[in-house]
Amino acid sequence: MAKVPVPASGAAPRPVKSIHPKGLYKAFAASLTGTALEWYDFAVYSAAAAVVFPIVFFPSSDPLTGTILAFSTYAVGYVSRPVGGIIFGRLGDRIGRKKVLVTTLMIIGVATVLIGVLPGYDSIGITAPIILVLLRFAQGVGVGGEWGGAVLLSSEYGDPHRRGFWASAAQVGPPAGNLMANGALAVLTLTLTEEQFIGFGWRIAFLVSAVLVGFGLWIRLKLEDTPIFKAIEAHGEQPSAPVREVFSTELRPLVAATLCRVGPDVLYALFTVFTLTYGIQALGYERSQVLTAVLIGSAFQLFMIPLAGAVSDRFNRRLVYGTAAVVGAVWTFIFFGILGGDNEPMLIAGIVLGLMAHSFMYGPQAAFIVEQFSPRLRSTGSSLAYTFAGVIGGAIAPLMFTLLLAQFGTWIPVAIYVAVAAAVTAVGLALGRDSNTVEDEDYRLLLEGSGAARQPSAVESP
Repeated sequence: MAKVPVPASGAAPRPVKSIHPKGLYKAFAASLTGTALEWYDFAVYSAAAAVVFPIVFFPSSDPLTGTILAFSTYAVGYVSRPVGGIIFGRLGDRIGRKKVLVTTLMIIGVATVLIGVLPGYDSIGITAPIILVLLRFAQGVGVGGEWGGAVLLSSEYGDPHRRGFWASAAQVGPPAGNLMANGALAVLTLTLTEEQFIGFGWRIAFLVSAVLVGFGLWIRLKLEDTPIFKAIEAHGEQPSAPVREVFSTELRPLVAATLCRVGPDVLYALFTVFTLTYGIQALGYERSQVLTAVLIGSAFQLFMIPLAGAVSDRFNRRLVYGTAAVVGAVWTFIFFGILGGDNEPMLIAGIVLGLMAHSFMYGPQAAFIVEQFSPRLRSTGSSLAYTFAGVIGGAIAPLMFTLLLAQFGTWIPVAIYVAVAAAVTAVGLALGRDSNTVEDEDYRLLLEGSGAARQPSAVESP
């Protein structure tokens, strides 16, 4: 672990002047809003991959083959994340968090709008799925660079003793984006015929992204960088080769932060992506029923994730995280065991409870990952961990679920897969360290002592 600088006097850290609450709330909102907009784009694709793309871009006489191909493009968005994590994580430690966040929002927004106007297989043949894969790759690059910056934006403005709560701002983004995406798709499904929805309705959800991205840019362009990065920059502490330095000096934290993400990613893919296919094709639910269940579960997560982050500030973060991993693995077996094709309330309750277990992993997750790395390497380390875990966790999970179900004809191997992922998370938690607030306090003292910048609030209002 890199050595943290101390105040010039060599004195023990004194209480750090707090930032104005209004500024903290603005930073929290900016982190949440931006990530929600990014994940709206990403979640629209995920939902469409389950119910639309097998028909529009991967036509086949075998529905299972079309589904597998569509989920393969879903995985491309995860495989490309390390590219974004390496590029933008490094830039976050070199030039700051704000510039990275504006760029990533533009990348994923443009890619999503282009998907919305992309002709299908019937119009341009094999060119259609090729372009789709390239645009999906661009989405993944954007998301890969987005998360680390968004997490640091809120957590480095907030009180380090409440890092679980403040860092959870970015974690609320995925369910918020998923809520908006599935809500839009549910409305379109209910108001359009099957033929209209497949023909043009799904494209509307993608095109709406242009408005959302514009709103997100308006918020982010008003941001200042975090006090921690300002202190690092003012004292010339930026790493010259952050990726190399993470691997050479903070390899164990990187492994711990990567492994801890696998279980939550797999559980989220199960309850928000795979259930769409399983519920419709295996259990006979209507598309609108499954989308509604996911929408309700995501709505609960909007409140459960910040709550879980706050709880992890009061109790041991690793204990809260690990307990939720065990509960999530156990609930998966119960969920499949009690689920039938004629009980919509049970479907809703099952998804809601599954996403609640996910919330108590996901809420503390951002703070836990940030805490593994020294402040000057946080953007790089956090982004690498996030993207590497996505490849081995969420990227292949829907595809593996589909293959396991097709191979064995039962849900049991799927539930075992989730349990193994939860065990991987437990290993990561065991390798990690608990919170160290002194590092943040020392960097803030450096900023105050340098007189390099006035820091009364998180943003400058126009």
